[in-house]
Amino acid sequence: MKRRRDSSHGKAAVMTDRDDVELSLGAEFEVFLNFRGPDTRLSFTDCLYHSMDGAGIHVFRDDEEIRKGEVIKGELERAIKNSTIFMPIFSKNYASSPWCLRELAFRLDCLRNRDDNTMILPIFFDVDPNDVKLKTGLYHDAFQKHEQKFGSNLVQQWKEALMEVAHVKGWDLKDTG
Repeated sequence: MKRRRDSSHGKAAVMTDRDDVELSLGAEFEVFLNFRGPDTRLSFTDCLYHSMDGAGIHVFRDDEEIRKGEVIKGELERAIKNSTIFMPIFSKNYASSPWCLRELAFRLDCLRNRDDNTMILPIFFDVDPNDVKLKTGLYHDAFQKHEQKFGSNLVQQWKEALMEVAHVKGWDLKDTG
């Protein structure tokens, strides 16, 4: 845990890498990282997080898939709603995570239901935007499993969220190693 003061806003934040983040004095996260942990946590996402944090940017990322229940609420909900930039990092197994899909769909719902200046900046990590637009079969098996567990209505919302976000301009990072 670390304590930082944002000199430009005079706000302090106590930050951990978990969804039980404790915010004080009204501090908000500027960036919310939405990613599939096993794909990018120890590589790209970790590097991105530390680079932004080192530059004084308040970044939210979870440490592990530690969430309980099926609903986005509490500090996680506040971090998603109040972030200035929502940054989904699409990877090969992104769609296998119901939590990644929930967070993405939740953020899009927030955008539709209120007028704000949030930017969604997708990053395509070793996937093509067409994969995320569901024009290839990369996420097919994951969505079949989700339909069995969560039903077709919820899965359709997740698919629509993916396709909507994939239209926007993002970073296309191909794995070079």
